[in-house]
Parts: sequence; C-alpha cells; structure tokens
Amino acid sequence: MSKEIYLKYGKGKILIPILEKNILGMLNPVKLKLLKSPQDKLFALLKSPLGCPSLKNLIQNKKAKKVLIIVNDITRPTPYRIILPSLLNELREAGIKKEDITFLIATGIHRGNSPQEMRKILGKEFFLNYKIINHNCDHPDLKSLGRLNSGNELWVNPLVLDSDFIITTGVIVPHYFAGFSGGRKSILPGICGRKTIEVNHAQMTHPNAYSGNLDANPVHQEMQEAAEKVGVDFNLNVITDDNQEIIDIVAGELFESWNQGVEISKKIYLSPIQQKAEVVITSPGGYPKDINIYQAQKALDNAYQAVKVGGTIILLAECPEGYGESTFENWIEEASTPDDIIRRLQKKFVLGGHKAYGIARVVKDVKVLLVSSLPQEKVRKLFFIPAENISQALKCVNEKYNKDFKAYILPSGNTVVPQLI
Repeated sequence: MSKEIYLKYGKGKILIPILEKNILGMLNPVKLKLLKSPQDKLFALLKSPLGCPSLKNLIQNKKAKKVLIIVNDITRPTPYRIILPSLLNELREAGIKKEDITFLIATGIHRGNSPQEMRKILGKEFFLNYKIINHNCDHPDLKSLGRLNSGNELWVNPLVLDSDFIITTGVIVPHYFAGFSGGRKSILPGICGRKTIEVNHAQMTHPNAYSGNLDANPVHQEMQEAAEKVGVDFNLNVITDDNQEIIDIVAGELFESWNQGVEISKKIYLSPIQQKAEVVITSPGGYPKDINIYQAQKALDNAYQAVKVGGTIILLAECPEGYGESTFENWIEEASTPDDIIRRLQKKFVLGGHKAYGIARVVKDVKVLLVSSLPQEKVRKLFFIPAENISQALKCVNEKYNKDFKAYILPSGNTVVPQLI
C-alpha cells in the first residue's frame, strides 16, 4: 500500500489493509469548493430566491400567520444549526411570531425521533423554544387531499391543512429509487400516510426507478405531484460534502430551486466507471448512515452498480440498532431464500418489505460479506456472510480470487452512485 485507506464505521474509522495492486479505483464524491459563508448565501437567497418573490413578500402577500417548517429526521444529517437562524430571522422580519412556527419532522415510515435526537437535529436553542412534532404515518387523524393521477390517495399530516405557509428543507443526494432526495420528498414520503407511501414506493421495481435518474421515473413523478397538491410555499435545500459541510444552498420555488440543487448534486455524487470490478469495499459513511441495516442497505445498492455478477461486496456497517424496522425484520426472519422475498413483494408490496427486496435482488447475483456489530445468526438471515473484521473479510476475498482481483473502494456508499459509461 502506498497510502492508508480508512472507511467510516459507526462513529469511528477502520483501516482497509488492501494492496495497491488490487485497487481498481477510489469512488469518492467529487470535491467542490465549500461555501465560504453559507449564512451570507442564504441571506441573499431569502431576499432574492429562485423562481419567486422574497420569502418576506411571499408571507405578506399570502397574509400568512401560521408557518410549518418540514425538517429531516436523524437518519438524514442536515446542517440546521447553520441554516435555521437566517430562516427564522427572516420569518420574524415578516411578522411571524415564534409561537406560530411549528417544526414537523418528516419521518416517513421511520420511527419518531427522541427528544435527545430532536435536540441534536435542530440544536438546543430551537429545541427549547419551538414546537417540534414527529410525523406519524399511522396516526388516525391524517387527512386526505384526494387522489393523484395514479389513483394513489394522498393522505397527509393534518398540520398541512392547519398551516398558512409551508416550508420544506433538506439535503439533496442521490436516492436509490426516487432518483434524488430533497425537495418534493419532504412531502412524499416525509409527511404522508403509510398507505400513500406504500403505493408510491411499490413503483421502485420500475426500470426507470433507480439512483440518480429522474427521467420517466414514476416514483419521482408522483412525489412531485403530491408536493404540488399539498402546496409547498418555499423550499430550502443544501448540497453538502461527505462531512456535512455546505457546498451550496438553493432556495425558492420548490421545483426550480430543487432542480438547480439536483444538477449540483449530480456533479458531486455520480461517479463514472468504465468497467465493473470483482470486488467492491464500501461503507455507508458512518453514523448515522449505518445506524441500522435499513439505512445501510443504500450502500449495498450503490456498490451493486460497480460489481460484476458473481463478484463480492464487503459492507462495513456497525448497525447498533440492528435491522432498524419491524416489517423489514419480519420479512428477513420469515424468508428461507432471496426468492421468497422477491416473490412476496411481487405478490403484494409492503413498506419495510421493500428493503428486504433490495437486499434479495443483490444477494442473488453477488456474495456479500458484512462487518458489523450484529450477531452472526442475524447476518446469515440477511443472506450475508458474517466477518469479524475487515481482515477476515479480505482473507475470504483473497482465497476466492487467489489474491488476483480488482476492487473499487466506495467510502460514501449511501450517497455516491457508480455509473457505467
């Protein structure tokens, strides 16, 4: 080795003891310049946003009093401590009182965030001084906004109807079947009912529903229609590097601002490759991206784009919270083969089961070695091979290929998407 390679694992790092001759390439995010002053950029955008009047003028023209700010949950790190002060200051200048602002955490079907996690997401000041509510996709008080063009009924959090002005916030990165996160995704799946999310996500099996693609992607198209129907008034998204440092900010009309952010995100996170490799070694990117298998699966899906059929993926994901979702866990526990899961999903789409499906379609084609804190029997139920550490995993690879293999290293597996050109 000419240089040391570390991959993030939980809240720490692991040294990868691989020979340089075995490395085909490092698939890292493209490094773009960080914003020197994110606050200055955001201040300017709030005064002169993309595709709409200033935030202050929008609020005053609408005579809005009650503002709903939709924010990401703990699994999607977002630099709120940097972007919220300017946003809230602008709301204050527009005449919005603190008690009329509500933060709604867009959990989708994820569990609610604990008070400690809310404090970590937003910061102590905002946690102590503002109303913060977890969305619950199974709450009996969800409201229907009618049917989308697909026939899917749009069930949403009732706070949408009780608010005069809706602001969406988040991070724009590739998403493994919606194309990209951010923008419209704050609404669907963020604050929708389980049935609505389930029907939308059932389209993940469509050939155009894959990471980095929006063209004729039915999952994305329905998300966009849902956001239009809800009526998002203002969108604020960031594009960050692998350390959650801000590369750029977009703000304004939902789709114009989000699309501009998508183009920036493409430059960073879509990684062209000219050939696939026998081996891909990947990490989701450390905590909280590897908080559980449910989240870490995204890295597996992206690594799959760079590995040959019959090849091997080494996944380093601590997973202190285990599988991470009860339906997903049940599907894994009840399956004897990957085909059991694939047939089950084809028969009836179920949220949580879709993650099991994502794993099943990968392990049918490649071997997956998992370095984690999970018990070995739990790893085997996932149709993975447990490895106690990276050295043991690489020993298996060396034995399989008689030390003659090429590997891609994918350090940010949850966000970087290899694309064969």
